Amino acid sequence: MKTIDDIAELLVAQRKTLGIEQKDMYMRIGMKQQQYQRIESGSDVRLSTLLRVLEGLDLELSIVPRGKKVTSTLTESTGNHAKNDELKDDSDDLSFWFNSEDEV
Repeated sequence: MKTIDDIAELLVAQRKTLGIEQKDMYMRIGMKQQQYQRIESGSDVRLSTLLRVLEGLDLELSIVPRGKKVTSTLTESTGNHAKNDELKDDSDDLSFWFNSEDEV
């Protein structure tokens, strides 16, 4: 995304995907239709307002270094699940603590 218009297009697309009309944004984020309409038309917006809108549209802000694709960031975090499985804590497994091989 390089411009405010790009962000506005994303907001419109997400709102339509969720089946929400502009007038319904008041109930979701407490913003009147006219205010929200200005955001979707590409007006400059405060960060706090943008965060409120993103929350209402089930979106979140992500800041990544230039040139780094978000998909690669998601792939990296997905790859960590395998590592986490290796570190699984067996302390709640009773057989871990009371292994029958120890009985003589």
